[in-house]
Amino acid sequence: MSTASDATTYKGVVLSNQNSPTASIEYGATKQISTKEANKVAIGALIGTAMEWYDFFLFSAAAALVFNVQYFSTESATAAAMASFATFGVGLVARPIGGLIFGTMGDKIGRRKVLLITIVGIGIVTALIGALPTYAAIGIAAPILLVLLRIFQGLFVGGEWSGAMTIVVENAPLEKRAMYAAIPQIGSPIGTILSSGGFFVMTLLLTKDSFDAWGWRIPFLIAIPMLLIAVYIRRQLEESPVFTELMEQGETAKSPVLDTFRYYWKHIFMGMAAGLLGIGGFYLVTAFIVWYGVNVLGYTSNLMLLGSMVAAAVEIPVLIIGGRLGARFGASRVILWGGVASAIIAVPSFLMLESGNPVLVVLSMTIAVAALSLPYAASGTVLTGLFPAKTRYTGVGMAQNIAGMVSGFIPLIATATVAAAANHWWPAAAMLVFLSLFTAASGFITPRMSVNLPGFKH
Repeated sequence: MSTASDATTYKGVVLSNQNSPTASIEYGATKQISTKEANKVAIGALIGTAMEWYDFFLFSAAAALVFNVQYFSTESATAAAMASFATFGVGLVARPIGGLIFGTMGDKIGRRKVLLITIVGIGIVTALIGALPTYAAIGIAAPILLVLLRIFQGLFVGGEWSGAMTIVVENAPLEKRAMYAAIPQIGSPIGTILSSGGFFVMTLLLTKDSFDAWGWRIPFLIAIPMLLIAVYIRRQLEESPVFTELMEQGETAKSPVLDTFRYYWKHIFMGMAAGLLGIGGFYLVTAFIVWYGVNVLGYTSNLMLLGSMVAAAVEIPVLIIGGRLGARFGASRVILWGGVASAIIAVPSFLMLESGNPVLVVLSMTIAVAALSLPYAASGTVLTGLFPAKTRYTGVGMAQNIAGMVSGFIPLIATATVAAAANHWWPAAAMLVFLSLFTAASGFITPRMSVNLPGFKH
């Protein structure tokens, strides 16, 4: 943090030289924002992120239930699951690259234009996955094409979340940014409910043979009408007033990627840490536990999908509460104490999962997701606060997508370590504890590295 001697003033308000003149521009642009305008942008971003996560989590559920059988030919169920989860992780490896590509575009040509590109790309790729022939139909070409489509999906997702979060934050009053930043995060549980719900309904309506043969494709193909709705809503959004002001005053970054890595590489790492539990912990409690419950504990797919949906439904009010707590007490404190809470409940959650009681199984997933959702609610505020407006899209994209890349391999690592421990649950629980404490530590450190904007509680 800069000292008072390093500061300049804007309209009588002290601002840090670390980010001037862009901090002055941002402060001035956000002072004129109305609640009505902020709500419109937040809802528009939420619709897009809900579709984004619907498409992305479809792959997560399918990796646990379908792809391991339809696209990977092996006699070992564990090996097939690991191959399927590795494909899931490949898309997340592509996310930082997408973050660089679309982050640069977003910091140079505008947030709104890039968000239209990313949502179209995500929808088209998801529909193509739903139409992809299986291994039995075209042999080795099937998993290769699946991996390629997953990579393209990861590229587009790499620019989607960071853009949606940036445009929402920059269209919100400074004192309410934490509250508004939690709204796009609700897209994650909505996407989970819709994706898990789609598979859940298909398993109820169809026989197992019909579901495996073609029923699993229907939720993927539904991405097309969802895409049309999302594009219509996104087209109604206005550009960020902060970016508009930067353009008018000639303060946009000429090389956002170079500037971000030169001056803010530490911020990228801390932003990654802040977002890791909300992404990686969620994949652990959903994708891995769904597979573990079905293949190791012998639970039905319906029970595990039900657990995912209930957990996601409870996550929505938790995210809203987390946003309000962030606005009142500071987003970093929500990350700190939310991470500690998640670490505390990790082992009890797995003990309930092992109980064999369906109610406790669903409850185990629900409380684990609820605890890690508090840091997730505040992560958007912390990430956007780590970077000045002129490189925000790029910086937030890199931090979030590196967290996503690491998180993508958590189900794979959990599967391997649990198998090495004779299918005991303790390695997965230990991973959840580590992720929780790692993110909690970021909540302690990030306020010292954030931009200095009066009224913005870090």
